[in-house]
Amino acid sequence: MNNNMNEKRKILIVEDDVEASFLMQNFLENCNYCVNCVETVTDGISYLKNEQYDLLLLDLNLPDFSGLDLLSTIQNSITIPILVVSAYNDTETKIQAFKYGAIDYITKPINFLELEARIEAQLNRIENTNSSNKKINPIFNIFNNQVLFKDEAILLTSTEFSILKVFIEYKNIVVSRDHLVDLIPSIKSHRLLDNHIKNIRNKIEHNSKTPQYLTTIYAQGYKLVF
Repeated sequence: MNNNMNEKRKILIVEDDVEASFLMQNFLENCNYCVNCVETVTDGISYLKNEQYDLLLLDLNLPDFSGLDLLSTIQNSITIPILVVSAYNDTETKIQAFKYGAIDYITKPINFLELEARIEAQLNRIENTNSSNKKINPIFNIFNNQVLFKDEAILLTSTEFSILKVFIEYKNIVVSRDHLVDLIPSIKSHRLLDNHIKNIRNKIEHNSKTPQYLTTIYAQGYKLVF
């Protein structure tokens, strides 16, 4: 059980069964999570774009679209661990869910103690990974789906986050513009990439015209210097 009373981790439930949603919300709030519930994929996307969540609990059988559609939609634009909670118990559906980015899959009827254990296991794994990244990268690091610069969170768009995440993973290595365009689907051209780089520099550099961290390597690409 999460005993941190000051920093409750936030969970979004996308589930159209009102009774099941209420039972999950009530149980998880008693486990000291902050929980919001919505009933459709459309509302789920809206909440994810406007709030920062630590985990998404996702049903697959929803009234407007399939939960698999939500997985497919957000996997390249929103970074969040997704645990599927579904009545579908067939192997093919499970494989599809994992293929689209789910980190875990639990079948209904829900065993709430198992649900809590799976949530805790996934969140602790992510926090441990982020803590390791923080030790390796003292200037830039990723924590709770945010990029920290000198231990302060940077306000980024989803595309800017994706770009900086790539640079952090390739620390001190030149990344070509072509490679960045290939890695990040929301970037359709070199010109659009350059605009995002300019915006990122405005947020991290003391003087964006003479960048210290996000540097340009002539005729090769960009490099994030640690």
